[in-house]
Amino acid sequence: MAIIINPISPVAFSVLGLDVRWYALAYIVGFVFGYWLFRKMLASGKSPIMLDKKQVDDLFSAVILGVVLGGRIGYILLYNPLFFIAHPLEIFAIWHGGMSFHGGLVGVMLSTWLFARKNKIRTWSILDMMAVVAPIGLLCGRIANFINMEVMGRATDVPWAIVFRGETDIPRHPSPIYEAFGEGVLLFVLMACLYRFTNLRRYPGALSGVFGMGYGVARMVCEQFRAPDAQIGFLTSWGLTMGTLLSFIMFVAGAIVFTIALRKKAV
Repeated sequence: MAIIINPISPVAFSVLGLDVRWYALAYIVGFVFGYWLFRKMLASGKSPIMLDKKQVDDLFSAVILGVVLGGRIGYILLYNPLFFIAHPLEIFAIWHGGMSFHGGLVGVMLSTWLFARKNKIRTWSILDMMAVVAPIGLLCGRIANFINMEVMGRATDVPWAIVFRGETDIPRHPSPIYEAFGEGVLLFVLMACLYRFTNLRRYPGALSGVFGMGYGVARMVCEQFRAPDAQIGFLTSWGLTMGTLLSFIMFVAGAIVFTIALRKKAV
């Protein structure tokens, strides 16, 4: 028997007439905790780089911009270009959802590269540290997806299937919760342990490669339970989704980066 849940309002709370949505709150919480952990890592003495507070602030400002612009542009181009061509003003309505992780990743890499070039710091060393904190944002984002009833799973009869009252009578996999656990909790534990207890942080790009492979595996597993985007559907007759394809490419790229990193001299 499915679990019946009343739909949750997308608005978390209001302040002086201004609605603060769960989606925006998830990004804020993710960035705040990510910033805090990044500073803790720098202060631990294990960090392969040294940044002062102003540099960290500048880095996270660039990363936030990269996540938002990259995530939105990636979603527009990869998942629903025809809709946004017909409704151009919706491009700016990010509170309606519609962010691509893979696009956001490209945005983060580009913004980090620009920051590293300006400050004469190894790009991969920064990205390795960002790879440790990134699952926190993924966890928050997936929880917001569930609250917004986005990217829900395929129909199922498992006991923990979810039905949102008044939205659909079809029990579905709570795929955002699966992704929150896989891409968020498990990936964070893996990255944190590798950073703390191994010397991979001394090989620029190694942790970034592990993140790419880890996210790719977690996402491809979860895609087997997640319903494909309605406007795209399955890409093949045997059930390939856009998310699976992009995550496979990410896994391969991560494996290449990891292999190259280990062949270089440790710092």
